[in-house]
Amino acid sequence: MAIYTVNSGKNVNLHLQNSDNMANKQDKKIDKTEERIVAVEEAFGKTEQFIEKYQNVILIVVAAIIVIVLGYFGFKRFYLAPKEKDAQSQMFMAEKYFEQDSLKKALNGDGQYLGFLSIIDEYGITKSANLAHYYSGVCYLKLGQFDLALEQLKKFSTKDQLLGPMAKGAMGDANMELKQVQKAVDLYLEAADMKKNDFTSPLFLMKAGMAYEELGNLDKALTTYKRIREEYPRSYEGREIEKNISYVEGLMKK
Repeated sequence: MAIYTVNSGKNVNLHLQNSDNMANKQDKKIDKTEERIVAVEEAFGKTEQFIEKYQNVILIVVAAIIVIVLGYFGFKRFYLAPKEKDAQSQMFMAEKYFEQDSLKKALNGDGQYLGFLSIIDEYGITKSANLAHYYSGVCYLKLGQFDLALEQLKKFSTKDQLLGPMAKGAMGDANMELKQVQKAVDLYLEAADMKKNDFTSPLFLMKAGMAYEELGNLDKALTTYKRIREEYPRSYEGREIEKNISYVEGLMKK
């Protein structure tokens, strides 16, 4: 009985100690929670003070943002959209002259409809004016005015899968005509890799290979031609490329 009594006393003491420990932990949790609440209240207080102090500035900034956003959408809807529609109606005839190879009329207009150059001047911020830079560059290229062609083509920008490479390749053509052959090679390769496809990529790889031949760099010419055979075998250039490969390999053996 005595042993039982002693053990019971120890158990009671342990229980009391555990209770004290749990109480201490709960007190600490409460203290931390209170500290966090105080910190949040202080943060809110500082925010309120900041807002009160700079209330006028904040209102001006918010108002300015609203004006800018509304102005942007208003500009697009009430100014740019009608301008774009007008430019497209003028562009129609210039594009028609371009297709007919009436290049001077395409560039300068016919007295009734504007040409590409006037569309650029009068509708400069529209998509049509941007496209007119491309058309103008190609017109100048065909007319043999290569510096003017480069000037216009450099101003054209697009993400279109075909027009982007075509514009870059046209710049290569202009540089070839100006005897800037290495520049032409770089532009052809850039055009070939811009938006890889079976039309523009092998076309400009072929031109790059021929430019390499003109530079006397037969190794790179051969490598470029082999790219066409390996990467674009179903393209027109891919079906004809063996002739070029055989020709360059023959030159390299001499």
